Amino acid sequence: MAATRSPLPFSLRPCALVIALASLGASLAAQAQDANGANSADNAGPILESIQVSSNLLGTSMAASTKNFAGARTLVQKDDIERSGASSVSDVMRRIPGVQISDNSGSAGSAVSLNIGVRGLAGRYSPRSTVLLDGIPMSVAPYGQPQLSFAPVSLANIETVDVVRGGGAVRFGPQNVGGIINFKTRRVPATAGVTGDATVRYNAYSEVGHNTQASVFAGTQLDNGLGLAVLYSGIRGSDWRVASDEKVNDFALKFRYDLSPTAEIYGKLSYYDVNSRTPGGLTAAQYQQDPFQNTRRGDFWSGERKAFDIGYLNAISGTQEVEVRAYYNKSSRQSTLVNATGTGMGHQPRNYETMAVEPRYTQRFTTGKVTQDLTVGYRYLAERADESVYNVVIATGVQQAPTRFADNATDAQAVYIDNKIAIDAWRITPGVRYEHIRTERINHLPADESIELINNKALPSLNVAYLLNSNTTLFANYNSSFGAVQNTQLNAQSGKNPLQPELAKTAELGARWKSGQLSAEATLFNIKFDNQIQSVGSGSNVTFYNVGATHHRGLETALDYRFDQSGPLAGLNAYATYTYTKATLQDGANAGNDVPYYSRNTDTVGAHYQLGAWGVDLSSSHQSRQFADDANTVAESAKGDVGLIPAFRTWNAQVKWKVPGQAGLELLAGVNNLADKRYFTRTNDGNLGKMVGAPRMVYLQGRLAF
Repeated sequence: MAATRSPLPFSLRPCALVIALASLGASLAAQAQDANGANSADNAGPILESIQVSSNLLGTSMAASTKNFAGARTLVQKDDIERSGASSVSDVMRRIPGVQISDNSGSAGSAVSLNIGVRGLAGRYSPRSTVLLDGIPMSVAPYGQPQLSFAPVSLANIETVDVVRGGGAVRFGPQNVGGIINFKTRRVPATAGVTGDATVRYNAYSEVGHNTQASVFAGTQLDNGLGLAVLYSGIRGSDWRVASDEKVNDFALKFRYDLSPTAEIYGKLSYYDVNSRTPGGLTAAQYQQDPFQNTRRGDFWSGERKAFDIGYLNAISGTQEVEVRAYYNKSSRQSTLVNATGTGMGHQPRNYETMAVEPRYTQRFTTGKVTQDLTVGYRYLAERADESVYNVVIATGVQQAPTRFADNATDAQAVYIDNKIAIDAWRITPGVRYEHIRTERINHLPADESIELINNKALPSLNVAYLLNSNTTLFANYNSSFGAVQNTQLNAQSGKNPLQPELAKTAELGARWKSGQLSAEATLFNIKFDNQIQSVGSGSNVTFYNVGATHHRGLETALDYRFDQSGPLAGLNAYATYTYTKATLQDGANAGNDVPYYSRNTDTVGAHYQLGAWGVDLSSSHQSRQFADDANTVAESAKGDVGLIPAFRTWNAQVKWKVPGQAGLELLAGVNNLADKRYFTRTNDGNLGKMVGAPRMVYLQGRLAF
């Protein structure tokens, strides 16, 4: 009988350590060679960003702001989130160029998952992007199951959303074809005394449901250097479909302790749980009868995640910084969904553990007019998972034997090195990431079978920025990205079918303008995504091959203008984004067709007007039509899973009032989908069919800061 894989190991493998130490040695050698000339970045023309900007998404040498970043990047601040009227993370993501949100029958309208597609890549459960929470992978198993069918993040606890669509593949992986998305939770206060706020929001839909969202934040900085913060966010109620009840608890305790003027330890202890009823898809006839009904009242998702992370940061000097992070999380999730024929109830209990350690060192050295930030980093990450799938016959209640049980284990090591070189107005950053992945899957039913796969990949990149003037940055980059072979795909691994990681090559060309009043950006992108793993067959006969290829190209633009405070339009801020994406299939009978579930044209427009204690917001988002299958079928099927998905536009409005004489008290009222526009999407997963989008929602919110 095959043995079960060992628990999470806590030792580093020698081969990767040798690579990391050799790279670090090269850095230190360069430091010694140029020690006499090292002083500050001022010698390199325009100032290179401060070295002490750790905890940013892309680390030390990549800048604290987006201004000079050599790639397409959008940073959404908490004020922007609040002005948007968003009730979920998905609502916020819709405003970001190149990003589209989709739903699926397993989580339609629910906060249980994230469905983020970037530049035409698949959006169902966000499988193509590296999604992070405070710089730590959010997925239960970043290599073995990167899909965010269970996403432990709440909007109220988020301070910023940082989306890097290109130029960041070296620092993070493995699923970075669709860029890197970092949700950063609210920071620990740096001042004495307790500060914080409490918020309650009530959402009422014009159809069916209503829910209450509540959040609390409190933190302080003690005299001994210890900073603490408590974050809580919760949801109770239902969405716009019948029997769509949902309960969410998101808790975190963050800490930071100053060891010295240059060194600190920081970390977070967190807990998240969710229980969500998921109505699923409807047939064409059912949707025509009542789009808000629920024909699958037994379906639900639930999940729990316990996590801990700790980091050590030391800005040793003005030219050196070292950081070490370690994290551990344990997740479990359960889905119960009726099958497509309505005869059986499928149960999928799954358990995961992930542990990782990430050391990083940055050295700045200067020779004449050339300043360099050389960063060497390493990550060891271990995943352990067990998965079960079994069915209950609805008519009899008899539980059938499990059809799959597996022990999954992945031990992955990554080494990266990049060097940000400043020569006058140029910022040139070559880099490479090397991944070594060992994955094993042990199936115990119907008989013990062990499947093992080892993959090694080197992923080079080159990012270039030119600082035309103090406001304008021109940039271009070329990055290699990949997606690892996932747990469920390993069943198809054999000598005749040696699965390999998916590969993508991304190129960008763009320009960014940032001044006190105007921010503007335009980016041309081109992605060739080859070697994709695609499934063939269905049910117990499904298998996987490296056969797929897609081509993604387009234009992303964004504009934000704040009117002069001394002019007649003082207090007005207007913004707009537009994205054109042509994402097409490259292989098979449907070559040349659009990829499904993605719109070629999307845009957002909006304005914020501040007049004394009053703030008014009006915004709109639009997406063009989509197809629901590779064949780009226009006619609707009776099941509702195939056919055109029409274009739609929605409008949102909000009013905020800072109550006079009541310090810290704010009241908000707003309407999302102001015209109650009826729109829908489709799904072809287990609970296939049509799913109606959110109807008009009226909300009231009170917030008290202290």
